[in-house]
Amino acid sequence: MVASCRVSAHHRSPIVSGGVCVARERVTSSRSSGATGPRGRRAPAAPHLRAVALRAVPPRAEGRFPFTVPAIRTLPALDMSARVTFFVGENGSGKSTLLEAIAVAASLPVIGSDDVDRDETLASQRVLARLLRLTWGNRTGRGFFLRAEDFFGFAKRLARERADLLQRLSELDEDYADRSSYAKGLAAGPVHSSLADMERRYGVNLDANSHGESFLTLFRARFAPGGLHLMDEPEAALSPQSQLALLAMIMDMVEADAQFIIASHSPILLAFPGARIYDFDAAPVAEAAYEELGHVALTRAFLREPERYVRELAAGGRTRDAETARGVKRGRPANAVPPRSNKES
Repeated sequence: MVASCRVSAHHRSPIVSGGVCVARERVTSSRSSGATGPRGRRAPAAPHLRAVALRAVPPRAEGRFPFTVPAIRTLPALDMSARVTFFVGENGSGKSTLLEAIAVAASLPVIGSDDVDRDETLASQRVLARLLRLTWGNRTGRGFFLRAEDFFGFAKRLARERADLLQRLSELDEDYADRSSYAKGLAAGPVHSSLADMERRYGVNLDANSHGESFLTLFRARFAPGGLHLMDEPEAALSPQSQLALLAMIMDMVEADAQFIIASHSPILLAFPGARIYDFDAAPVAEAAYEELGHVALTRAFLREPERYVRELAAGGRTRDAETARGVKRGRPANAVPPRSNKES
């Protein structure tokens, strides 16, 4: 049954998926250059980042992190010419490490944390960044790098900054109680301007929304047409419906000359049409098709028989499911290991 979608704003169009209505936010750019594609849509320009390669690793660094990670140590030249590229793999596979190093090498602004040149958590990634060779089609300093864990801190920091600005206005009311309204207005002008800009970009209180709403608001506010955007596991803050909304937003942003590199576990985000996917569970890293991904196969297998998986876990039965998990991780179809029949269970 198809859900009924009512979207009032002229710049939003509905997407119906699985009976779920997702309002697609139309993201437009003031730039008008470029050829138009089908139905009058402007065809995206050439991607900004075209390739990433690892230079020779000095012998003294070979035994140190991150070069102890197989996917990093054996990293081949990666074609990044797709508008959207995904890094996929288990935790510890090196996908986030490479993403962080690319952000450092590209000198991208970071949302919610220290600058990449000063962030203590990125010391090893800075070493890796110095050994990366980035090939550009159109070098850009626009865009951002966003880690899911940094997003929550960023929302709280915005709330603190807003509180500080409001406190400053209260102080000015006291300090200028005996002064003219004109003098008070001059003193308070910059504070009001900062508050207005913050509310225009992020709303009155970003932290008061749900995590998903806040993330999408932040994502929309910081998006830069013609920019390179790196995101590490953005699905951590998003419900499945919000992931669909993010997917739709990325589609629109690609039409505004944006490029995305995303480390993700999400089968929803990984389904982006035309995306290139690199599997970091392989050493060396290799391109993979969506249908071959272990994340996708395992999710499908679980959704087909959730009761069996939960029952096996609760009973402590690991033999057959461990074999299934290994097969799925190697890219085998989920049905390569047949499920137990009712008689077997």
